[in-house]
Amino acid sequence: MSERIHGACSCGSVRFELTPPSKFCAHCHCQNCRQAHGAAFVTYAGFKKEQVVVDGAEKLVRYETDTGATRSFCGRCGSTLFYEGPRWPDEVHVALANVSSPLDRPPGAHVYVDHKAEWFEIGDSLPRYGGTTGVDPKP
Repeated sequence: MSERIHGACSCGSVRFELTPPSKFCAHCHCQNCRQAHGAAFVTYAGFKKEQVVVDGAEKLVRYETDTGATRSFCGRCGSTLFYEGPRWPDEVHVALANVSSPLDRPPGAHVYVDHKAEWFEIGDSLPRYGGTTGVDPKP
């Protein structure tokens, strides 16, 4: 797949274009992601920074977490769009819910499952990862 992938925030003030291939697509269950999105988990697609072009970047508000990660969201509508973490300095993780065209891969795993919401049960057969890194194999 070489076609560009498009997305935007809820109000359309921030639009983005992604150039495949993505590095991964996974469901993250860490508490930081759950709180930032107000959901049981968030699905991210990872891209190299140079594969992400943002139109309306001046409308982004950035928040640095206690782990040193940066979350970027639309300053107008509040849509959470991007995650950039110190463990992956050359990547941008894009919230899949804001992608409007097909991604080059489906979600392939659940990460940080040790931190998942108690009230949510994972019901698929995707691989599960956790531990201190969030990506250690789980039985």
